[in-house]
Amino acid sequence: MKVSVDISYYPLKVEYIPPIKGFIGRLNSHENLVVQTNGMSTQVFGEYFEVMKILTDEIYKSFELPHSVFVLKVINADLNKA
Repeated sequence: MKVSVDISYYPLKVEYIPPIKGFIGRLNSHENLVVQTNGMSTQVFGEYFEVMKILTDEIYKSFELPHSVFVLKVINADLNKA
C-alpha cells in the first residue's frame, strides 16, 4: 500500500534550523522514498511499511535532541501522483 506523510518538525531550541535540515537530509538518503520539502512541512511518499520503518528510525534519532515535536499526517494514498 502506498502512503503519503506530511511531517512538521519543531526542535524546541534557539538553533532550530540545523536539526530540521539534518532530519530532511537523512530522509533524502533513503532511495525508496520520495521526499518533497517546502517552507511549511516535508512530504514523504512510498510503501507503507518502508516509510513507517524509516520514519520511526529517523524520528528516534531526532529525539536525541531534547524537546523535539513532530506532527504527522498519514494518508493511505500516493498523493505525489494525484
